[in-house]
Amino acid sequence: MTDRSGIFAGEDPFVLARDWLAQASETEVNDPNAMALSTVDAQGLPNARVVLLKDIEDGAFVFYTNYTSAKAAELDSAGKAAFVIHWKSLRRQIRARGLITREDGIQADEYYASRSLKSRQGAWASDQSTPLESRATLERALEKAAVLHGDDPARPPFWGGYRMVPLEIEFWADGDARLHDRFQWRRADAAAQWEIARLNP
Repeated sequence: MTDRSGIFAGEDPFVLARDWLAQASETEVNDPNAMALSTVDAQGLPNARVVLLKDIEDGAFVFYTNYTSAKAAELDSAGKAAFVIHWKSLRRQIRARGLITREDGIQADEYYASRSLKSRQGAWASDQSTPLESRATLERALEKAAVLHGDDPARPPFWGGYRMVPLEIEFWADGDARLHDRFQWRRADAAAQWEIARLNP
């Protein structure tokens, strides 16, 4: 057993992650669910970008994107990814690495339907990650999408979710004299029990 208490108490990292996100939702000015998602391309060159974490399930983290995007190609090819969420207001962060699968069913439909109309139309309008002639071109594509798909557009077949089942999750909190607290949950595979260790800062 590690000497965990206070903000690190508990054995389930997903419960802990939900608790931290709930606290951040009260202190962060914008997008407390923003996370830097890292992938690698076919040559092993890393990529990172900020996406929004949309759900913390009992065993996974879920986010959504365009399946034709560069990030989606890298997620599908490698089947693995990593992310970090940093909350400056709390002086905390969560890091995770794990296995990636698509969420392309009812859950994706429900999340898409919960988005604003402009966001749903925008998903149809944008050919994400491809070269764009001008902002005006994109705005015309949005206008066309609004006409074609109306006020209740269905989820595009090229847009949906990804689910990360982590093999490692680390919780970090800033400490005095840079003696930060770090606790890592780690397992060999998704069916294995978590091993928890305190790490040096």
